[in-house]
Amino acid sequence: MANTWMSRDFLYLEYEIEQNKPGLLGAVTTLLGMLEMNILTVAGIGETRRGFLLDASSPRKVEALAKALSEVDQIRVTALREPNLLDRVALRHGKRLSLASSDPPTYRFIREELGVLVDFLGDTLIEGGQQIIGMRGMPRVGKTEAAIAACVYANKRWVLLSSTIIRQTLRTEVLEDAQECVFLIDGITSTSRGGDSHWRLLEKVMPMSTPKVIEHPDVFLRDGRLRVKFDSVIEIRHNPGDEIRMEEVPTSFSAFDLS
Repeated sequence: MANTWMSRDFLYLEYEIEQNKPGLLGAVTTLLGMLEMNILTVAGIGETRRGFLLDASSPRKVEALAKALSEVDQIRVTALREPNLLDRVALRHGKRLSLASSDPPTYRFIREELGVLVDFLGDTLIEGGQQIIGMRGMPRVGKTEAAIAACVYANKRWVLLSSTIIRQTLRTEVLEDAQECVFLIDGITSTSRGGDSHWRLLEKVMPMSTPKVIEHPDVFLRDGRLRVKFDSVIEIRHNPGDEIRMEEVPTSFSAFDLS
């Protein structure tokens, strides 16, 4: 399905409602119908936006649509483009992801949005490739569970290189066919308990052309034994205003402290 979304024939339209008058949605859909654009999906995006996935193969008609919508005072077009992953999440869940202005791109979730996170991370893993994703969050917020659920969603095998889920895991070797897996790493477990053989393994898997998800990326980088460039970072909080303060997380803990 992810590959289908990259088809040139698909168009994502999103607009902000400036004046919510009766019949506004009907007027927009009528315009789309007159331009012979099939509406594949329509959804409310938050309280004031609507998003559409359109089957629109004619560039000339797309230009006509953009011009016509620009003359409608009741709406303001916020997107008219080939759909991307964030557009798919917005249509499916009716909300835009919270993206911090930072490098690498940082996406923010709260615990009750784990379903949205699983879809987003799962679609990211489907893309595969040599990408490294950081997951920041305080203990017991759902980082490992979300990562594993995303692997299931993406139909990807996963390998825990270091973890505290159920019991402590510290691998020093992996099977040859693990190159097709998603590697899951707990930054605190690796830095506080990992020996030389474990770090040699991490050094070996980082260049592999397969996704890596690293929990507690700040602690992992602070250790300094490996230089890692993250492609994106995911932050999970219990509530939007919570702070993620890794200095408050002890580096010696039982297997149940970070579940």
